[in-house]
Amino acid sequence: MDEQEVGGVPDGDDPPRPPTRRELRQQRAAQDVADAYAEEPWDRTIERPARMRVPVPDDATSDLTPPQGVPVHDDAHDDAAHDEAHDEAHEDAAHDEAHEDAAHDEAHEDAAHDDPASTFRHDGHGPLPEPPPVPEPPRVLPVAPVSVRVGVDGAASPTGASTPVPPVLPAEPDEDDVPESPPVVARPVAGPRASSTPWAPTSRAGAGEGAPYRWTEPASPFRGLDARVGEPTPEELPTLTDLLSSRPEPATGPAEHGWQATVRRLTGGLVAPPPGAAEVRRRTAVATVQRSLDGPRTIVVLNPKGGAHKTTASLLIAATFGIHRGGYTLAWDNNETRGTLGWRSHQARHHNTAVNLLQDLDRFSDPGSARVGDLDNYVRAQGSAQFDVLASDEDAASAASIDAEAFTALHGTLARFYRVMVIDTGNNMRASNWQAAVEAADQLVIVSTVREDTSQSAAWAVDALRAMGHGEAVSRAVTVLSAPAPRVDHTLTARLHEHFGRLTRTVQDVPYDPALVAGGPLDVEALAPSTREAWLHVTAAVAEGL
Repeated sequence: MDEQEVGGVPDGDDPPRPPTRRELRQQRAAQDVADAYAEEPWDRTIERPARMRVPVPDDATSDLTPPQGVPVHDDAHDDAAHDEAHDEAHEDAAHDEAHEDAAHDEAHEDAAHDDPASTFRHDGHGPLPEPPPVPEPPRVLPVAPVSVRVGVDGAASPTGASTPVPPVLPAEPDEDDVPESPPVVARPVAGPRASSTPWAPTSRAGAGEGAPYRWTEPASPFRGLDARVGEPTPEELPTLTDLLSSRPEPATGPAEHGWQATVRRLTGGLVAPPPGAAEVRRRTAVATVQRSLDGPRTIVVLNPKGGAHKTTASLLIAATFGIHRGGYTLAWDNNETRGTLGWRSHQARHHNTAVNLLQDLDRFSDPGSARVGDLDNYVRAQGSAQFDVLASDEDAASAASIDAEAFTALHGTLARFYRVMVIDTGNNMRASNWQAAVEAADQLVIVSTVREDTSQSAAWAVDALRAMGHGEAVSRAVTVLSAPAPRVDHTLTARLHEHFGRLTRTVQDVPYDPALVAGGPLDVEALAPSTREAWLHVTAAVAEGL
């Protein structure tokens, strides 16, 4: 017998017997050789250790009798117990390995479920493409059991499938399964993740079959944001404007007019009713008159008919602006020859007019040396009304006149010293200075008495202005209807409201006041409270158009 099988059924008809310790050691050595074949590449030759060489004499029997002098332990009970313990250890190891494989598969499925690369973003065009299959990691197939034969020369050789099977890689996805358009883009999952940065397939690198995918890193969802989480961006930080706008509205103060003011005075302030509706409207009108402006503003009062209350309107509008704005207001008589504005104002120590100012205009050409106080020798202060008057030429023997060029020169100089200029025009719409004033106007005021003749003259002026290309200025204009007598023609008033209300921005009514009938210098304190209230609302309407 040249060789015999270790760990198998011996040759012959003898019944099997339990292996001895020597045989078990030989089986374990053979198993080590098989494991070495499984772990090392299959194209390498593994050098067998010297301890695997078992000398077998030529006359060795089938029971593998050991050489002379080698002790043999034939305790069958001990061998059986050792074999049973060895089998139980192998079963426990196999059970643990199966449990680890199951846990690894479950963890792999969870990681694939949580992988943000499996979540795709669709751009809304066309059907939602199927995501490409994610390649799984290669797995090594298990190696079949190996039995080892020991020859007479002591060499051990495997008899089973000893060549390890190379790892099987997953097949490449088919070319038709890859969506061409739109490309699949990974959408990162919100929130922090403990795993590494996910990667997502975008396209195939080549056109041929089996071309690998090109993997690109998805854009970070936090790119462009402030790295400091929770801190507001500069656009959200409050400014001084926000602080000022958050201030509470100022108190309205106690009532100063009406029965509410009477009750407050009688009770010594213990009972202080809030202002009534009329007083609230008045305070709103005052605030409108006092509103800030972007620059000097020009108001032109016009009606080509005499006796239409143009001069009265110019004085009262200028006085209302001066009282509530604190000065820097001018009433200017822009009559080409002679007007009455200077006669209706308080006189000064001089009798200079617009003609005299025009002659000395070079004194104010230098902004560095010109002073507002130098104008006192040309304008007339109106005392407590806090506005000035620039009269037209009052010399009957003078042949001087103001034309468009002279008006433009005067207007450019006076605009450097006054915030508001109220210009009273003459009766000649064809005069160049009249047309120059309309061109410079920021707000037109069309004045008429509640009479047929003056109202028709005002309507004719509106038509002429629209024909000359001033339709937009007319649409923003304010119409003032003044009552010429205590008794008011309500029918005519309604007609005028309907007509001018469709042509201009608003129509305001002012009552008749006996203090204005005499035609003397204007005294605001002599006017009735209702008259001052009415002209306050007229001036507020004018200020809204500035």
